[in-house]
Amino acid sequence: MLRQAQHDILKYSFLLMTSSDNPFSADETTRYSRHLLLPEIGVAGQQKLKAARVLVVGCGGLGCPVLQYLAAAGVGTLGLLDFDTVDASNLQRQVLYATADVGRPKAVVAAEKLRAQNPFIALETHQELLSAANALPLFANYDLVVDCSDNFATRYLVNDACVLLGRPLVFGAIFKFEGQVTVLNYQGGPTYRCLYPEPPAPGEAPSCAEIGVLGVLPGLLGIMQANEALKIILEIGEVLSGRLLLVDALAMRFQTIRFRPVAANQQLTALAADYAAFCGEAPLEAGPARAPEISADELKDWQQSGRPLVLLDVREPHEAARRSIGGQLLPLGQLAQRLAEIVPGVPVVVHCASGVRSQQAARLLLASGFAEVYSLRNGLADY
Repeated sequence: MLRQAQHDILKYSFLLMTSSDNPFSADETTRYSRHLLLPEIGVAGQQKLKAARVLVVGCGGLGCPVLQYLAAAGVGTLGLLDFDTVDASNLQRQVLYATADVGRPKAVVAAEKLRAQNPFIALETHQELLSAANALPLFANYDLVVDCSDNFATRYLVNDACVLLGRPLVFGAIFKFEGQVTVLNYQGGPTYRCLYPEPPAPGEAPSCAEIGVLGVLPGLLGIMQANEALKIILEIGEVLSGRLLLVDALAMRFQTIRFRPVAANQQLTALAADYAAFCGEAPLEAGPARAPEISADELKDWQQSGRPLVLLDVREPHEAARRSIGGQLLPLGQLAQRLAEIVPGVPVVVHCASGVRSQQAARLLLASGFAEVYSLRNGLADY
């Protein structure tokens, strides 16, 4: 029976390659033969994939597997949006990158790897910071958007741009050992704002850089995102619209939660002016590109010398209750409204758990007129 099945596959592949109805080259036919054999896809479906234009927002942990599988499937045009560079800490989970790629732009490296993987597709790189100014003209060039970002400001911006343009959105997110996937704005279905009308308070949902993430988790969730994207393009199966799939990798448990459209959250008329402010985050544009940093050893020497400084903790109170190195507690989400509480004219050293929030806070302080501000490099991880 197995030999007969193999014979049938070879026979069908030969007929495809010699058929006048097959628009693909011999090499493409061989490459996509397992798709072409599926009645649900076939030549017509593979043509849909080739004609599709998909934008992937973020080329990190989720974006890497999404891009790899969409490229392998033959999605004709892939847009790669990411302004970041490869860091050594990415290599534990961002499988498109190697040690030699550290310091290089993610979008450029990813495009190189994908071009080698499948030379029959087009790759468009966008090495820019997504904002309310460029989101609409950028998204308008694509049929479908896959959100692989890692912060709430970007997620709300991506959602709103997709709603205004009528683009379906495949959403994914990860947290330590857990993740979630859903499809938004699909054929009148709910949007991200229907699911999350308001962002969490700063510090309630820390980033992977602050709490860590199981390396395999973004691969698992990214494959699910790619699967939903292919179903939307091919118009097959039951799309994950109005259903939030929750994944617990430790227990290997899957749960689905249904949610409904909320009319008020689907009737946007324009993008918000400042998504960072909406999410209680310090904007990346505030102050210099990166605030000066100080190491844990340098901070200890400074404290022992008796020189004056303000040690500022921008974590949440529950984090400080678990571990504190002293200083003034001003959570990042409240910092802009409480600047007057910081002693003026004294150098400020800002710290958090990992150095991510402290960089945002330090840039905000510098932009607000504080003359000498430092971020504690790597946060409490090195202290």
